[in-house]
Amino acid sequence: MKKKWLWLLSLSVTLTLNPLLSPGAMAAEDQKQVSQTEVASKLETLASQKASLLTEQYGVTSVQYALLDGEELVLSGVSGIHDAEGQIPLTPQTMYGIGSTSKMFTAASVMKLVEQGKLQLDTPLIQYMPDFTMKDERYKQITPRMLLNHSSGLQGSTLANAFLFEDHDTAAHDSLLSNLSKQTLKAQPGAYSVYSNDSFTLAELLVERVSGQSFTAFIHQHFTEPLKLEHTKTPQDQLEDTARAGIFYPGFDVQLPDAVVNAIGTGGIYSTAEDLVKFSKVFTGGAESVLSFSSAKIMAQEEYKKGIWPKDADNSVDYGLGWDSVRLFPFENYGIQALAKGGDAVVYHASLIVLPEHDMAAAVLSSGGSSALNQIMASELLLQQLKAKGEIQAIQPEKSFGKPVAAPMPKEVMDVAGRYVSTNQVLQATVKEEGRLILTMPIMPELPAQEYVYTKDGSFLNDEGTVKITFVTESNGRTYIWVQEYASAPGLGQMATSLYSGEKLQSHKLDEASAAAWEQREGLKYYPLNEKYSSMAYFLQEPSIAIVRDPSMKGYLLDKKITGPNTARSQHEVPGVGSRDTMDFSFYKQQGKEYLEAAGTLFVSGDSIKGLYAGKRSKVTIGNDGYARWFTIPAAAAGKAMKVALPLHSAFAVYDGQGACLYYSIISGNQAVKLPENGSIVFLGAAGSAFDVTLSP
Repeated sequence: MKKKWLWLLSLSVTLTLNPLLSPGAMAAEDQKQVSQTEVASKLETLASQKASLLTEQYGVTSVQYALLDGEELVLSGVSGIHDAEGQIPLTPQTMYGIGSTSKMFTAASVMKLVEQGKLQLDTPLIQYMPDFTMKDERYKQITPRMLLNHSSGLQGSTLANAFLFEDHDTAAHDSLLSNLSKQTLKAQPGAYSVYSNDSFTLAELLVERVSGQSFTAFIHQHFTEPLKLEHTKTPQDQLEDTARAGIFYPGFDVQLPDAVVNAIGTGGIYSTAEDLVKFSKVFTGGAESVLSFSSAKIMAQEEYKKGIWPKDADNSVDYGLGWDSVRLFPFENYGIQALAKGGDAVVYHASLIVLPEHDMAAAVLSSGGSSALNQIMASELLLQQLKAKGEIQAIQPEKSFGKPVAAPMPKEVMDVAGRYVSTNQVLQATVKEEGRLILTMPIMPELPAQEYVYTKDGSFLNDEGTVKITFVTESNGRTYIWVQEYASAPGLGQMATSLYSGEKLQSHKLDEASAAAWEQREGLKYYPLNEKYSSMAYFLQEPSIAIVRDPSMKGYLLDKKITGPNTARSQHEVPGVGSRDTMDFSFYKQQGKEYLEAAGTLFVSGDSIKGLYAGKRSKVTIGNDGYARWFTIPAAAAGKAMKVALPLHSAFAVYDGQGACLYYSIISGNQAVKLPENGSIVFLGAAGSAFDVTLSP
């Protein structure tokens, strides 16, 4: 409303200062004023309705949105609650964690250094960071461009101690190079693009090395200050507790502490919807003094086409430099290029969409929900504004592939049947002679099977016509399951995805030594030791890794190929998001205990975990290594109330027999908790921290 009144005031001044306007011209201007005011009012009403829908029907705690058209802030609004008591109002200045939308600041920072002549996109990274090393010699081929287009070949996400509650510890940033030095690559650099968080933390370090500044100082000097983004901050800035939107999570009846992502270049920036649309001027040519439009155009190129990728189709994932999409659906159907970047940081979610040719941008941020929902809302707002301006004639109806019409299926199509894997997921594709495809998840047999009909174009469609499945053998000789989908959110709009979702698994038989070693681990859990007491990893579910193999595929642990008695690796190469966040498993024994190392986290075998003392009083002390102390809950302790005297900078969590978090002291405070049957407990703190434990009936 504020911007509308400013616009009316501006128009009033114009009429006053122009004595040559005839009464007829003044009447026409009055009519134009009424028309534009009505359009703005309708858009505001629509935005408010969609924001309310998110908070009332989609489980979103709060939502903040803004739309910038040229130099005019057409929309800015909020919906939902800030805090549990309803005492603190939400405003356009309330900050949200923007998650991976932070990557656009990182990508823009790298491009700024390119403009300054301090680095080149296609020069090997080691020329700027000679202390960057890996176990795989191919790392020497990685370039800054590969970091920004997700084609570096890095495993994905070394984020131990990156997601913390009210804790600005920089360990995730500080330890990345050390952790990467122990890792191999999962693919040849540049072979294909697959989402990579580590690539952007590494890009953050690159910016710091080349500029000689901290990443926070660099983005403030070159972006937030010149663009007057007064409410865009990082965890390294001084922030008031009430400056960030309150966060909640289903199953917990209290407001959560502030969530901090300390991998800043990957996902740690806080901002507002208004600030993000102002930031969009960098990508529309409206902030040439900050970053040239030629650099922005380079960032908007179709980087995804440089490696293995499905044929172009309606999609929300087609990488540029930093961008999730440089041809976002549905704008591509209108002949409009739309750039999009989303972010999901467990409790905060964000979406930024920029239309460079129209000098427009929309941002939707939320506490709760998802970046996908935010993207749908942002898309709808932009379409409505384009229609109101006459840039598009009408908003197209939602799309589908149409109802399936069965066609005769060639017998050779039967050959596509088999197991298809992506990170931590296995799909069984069964093809029936009558031309039906059945997809199931062997590790989750409770999920219903999905059925598809073979059609004349060689694809399979579901009965609703919203999902198309095609099997493709790529130039690398690997066979992929290609899934295209139109997903509608009632009342909000529609989004489309077109991605390879899995790679066909080849049979693999273990040698005797490997078979025996893994048989000993079957059914065991491994518990994390070096995740900090304030970590968000503890509050959703027990953060353990279970060794459970498919009896018919003993050579694999889910998607990971067992490569020896003590090693397993994800060897699939699924572009887009299918092979994101892979990791190598490496086991070793020390002092009678077996340990597992994976992506910077150290785990210990559950067979070395003891039961909690079931007597009235006991003491648990963190050892000199600072590792977490895990306990199982024995039958004698189940049902008892446990009270813990907590030392400074410590926490404990309790999980039920299914691994669900029942209690995490960081969230719930230090209260008595009833111990569940067959559950587990973890005590967390600095070396030497002592916990006095009392059990009572």
